[in-house]
Amino acid sequence: MSHVVEEQPHPEQPERALTVVGGGVIGLTCALAAADAGWQVRVVDAGHEERASWVAGGMLGSLGEGHPGEEAALAMSVQSVRRWPTLVKRLGDPAIVTATDSLFVAASAADAEYLQHLADFVWAEQPRTDATLSTVTGREIRSLEPSLSSRLVGGYRAVGEWSIDNRRLLATLRSVGAAAGVRFTEARVGSLADVHEHAGPRDQILVAAGLGTVELLPDVPLHAAKGEILRLRRTRWSVPPPGHVVRARLHGRAVYLVPREDGIVVGATQYEAGGFGDRTPQAGGVADLLADAIEVMPGLRTYDLVEAGAGLRPCTADGLPIVKRVDDRTVVVTGHGRNGIVLAPGTADNVLGILEGA
Repeated sequence: MSHVVEEQPHPEQPERALTVVGGGVIGLTCALAAADAGWQVRVVDAGHEERASWVAGGMLGSLGEGHPGEEAALAMSVQSVRRWPTLVKRLGDPAIVTATDSLFVAASAADAEYLQHLADFVWAEQPRTDATLSTVTGREIRSLEPSLSSRLVGGYRAVGEWSIDNRRLLATLRSVGAAAGVRFTEARVGSLADVHEHAGPRDQILVAAGLGTVELLPDVPLHAAKGEILRLRRTRWSVPPPGHVVRARLHGRAVYLVPREDGIVVGATQYEAGGFGDRTPQAGGVADLLADAIEVMPGLRTYDLVEAGAGLRPCTADGLPIVKRVDDRTVVVTGHGRNGIVLAPGTADNVLGILEGA
């Protein structure tokens, strides 16, 4: 007499499972894109204190970030910026967008000449960019933004160059991701062995940990660029924030004013950081930003200074992000420098292509 032994069903590890290390804008955008494509996704997040995207202006500056010698970065930015309206629609929160146009303003003839060189470069490199760039006089600047200084001599208006509330974006990416099935684990990992404790045995692993990537993958070549950001809150005596992003060239220095619902973000300094752990704002950087911002918009004197922060941006030698497969299980995505928010949706598309074998 023979007996037939039936196999009992048992749960199997899903074939399309992904563990993302890093809860910044790149990690969260990639996690949402993967979840929308049918992957089971877990994000291992160490908290906001070390995220470059937590200390950011949120400008979507494909035009504003165009500099000679950075043609590849400009082209990448333009392509990613075109994906931003679709991402905002997916997130379902139009208030993430704090401005839809930008003003590039100069305080002197030399500053105006500098802006002209940038504009000529952008027009030559990206004539089909979706934003439109046109010259403005000092009088036209004050007509568009009456609170700006009468000493500004001219510049450019970029219609269609947005800005994003970076912290609202991070919170919305997290909540929308959770609704799409993304699971979150609050933990700091110091090695790939630590990651494997959170990941399933067949999970793909996406390392999107910014500068923390070097702890997990020591061969990834990154260096840190430090930048201070100020957050100013409007009081009942204050003039309203500008309706445009204001990017000023002031006696050879750059300063930008980015509107928020309750005030303005002012930035940003940028210089090489002495180490990966120093996120303390320097007095000189804060003083220069405040002085320059008030010269551009005198009414800022009545705003409250509610935060002076510094972030460390993960940078590469050629200024281009690292997005590649390391082995059959691990993909790395890092090195976005000052352009992490700009490049997030384009990067997510590229990462998804790598995960799915493109």
